[in-house]
Amino acid sequence: MNLTKNNRTDKNRKETFFKYLFLFCAFVAVISVFAITFFVFARGLKPFMPWNDSGYSLIDFLSGVEWRPGSDKFGILYMIIGSLLATIGAITIGVPIGLFTAVFIAELAPKKIANIVRPAVELLAGIPSILYGVFGLGMIVKILTKYSPNAQGQSLLATILVLTIMILPTVITMSETAIRAVPSCYRDGSLALGASKIQTVFKVIIPAAKSGIFAGVVLGIGRAIGETMAVMLVSGNPIAGIPTSLWDRVRPLTTNIALEMGYASGTHQDLLFSTGVVLFIFIMIINLALNKLVHNKIK
Repeated sequence: MNLTKNNRTDKNRKETFFKYLFLFCAFVAVISVFAITFFVFARGLKPFMPWNDSGYSLIDFLSGVEWRPGSDKFGILYMIIGSLLATIGAITIGVPIGLFTAVFIAELAPKKIANIVRPAVELLAGIPSILYGVFGLGMIVKILTKYSPNAQGQSLLATILVLTIMILPTVITMSETAIRAVPSCYRDGSLALGASKIQTVFKVIIPAAKSGIFAGVVLGIGRAIGETMAVMLVSGNPIAGIPTSLWDRVRPLTTNIALEMGYASGTHQDLLFSTGVVLFIFIMIINLALNKLVHNKIK
């Protein structure tokens, strides 16, 4: 009897231990988010505080189209527009390609071909971002240089193409998983009613998997707008100018931070943190908006 009681006590202790261990791990993630947010916002909002003697105008910061630290000009409007255009372009091209690839792997491809395409997609996801940038600089930029009216290949178009390739693994993997999770009875019922394979895919399977597909799109947008090293090599990084065509050079927010944080100091460094705050807010707004859209569509 005592032995049984001791075993139960030991079991309860183990259960309690692992319960609090898992709780601690969960809090580590939450605390990390709050710590990063607090640090970035504390440094990023510092230049605009009224008690800061070397303060900078928030309006000039958000509406300026020049970034010249030597002349005390810190405008990021053209960077915001460049980041948004690059992300929108990559999603516009990458999502249809990724979705159709996922449909092909999950529904249409013979098993032998699917076993070749799927590992290739997984390998694409494991390539370091700097290698995407090197490929973009050595291949995409070189090709675009031949057709660019500005005698340069580094441009918004090059940035879009590189980001498109980079988001494909995320969109494909998430979409394929969502499509495979659709119950087989959906397919069988559609085919039994006389629908073709393609009609079943577009009218039944994709609508049923839309929540997982949207999740892949959200993650793809997050990677596109937050990418740094690859974009730095192909975007051109001008110090001024709103892009008006695909051939114009752009300077995304992430690139601006990476280029100058290593040597910046004082107000210059604080305003780089302010750039990070703007980027953080954009990502949060996009994620919340897309999550709300997904939630409404599921309803």
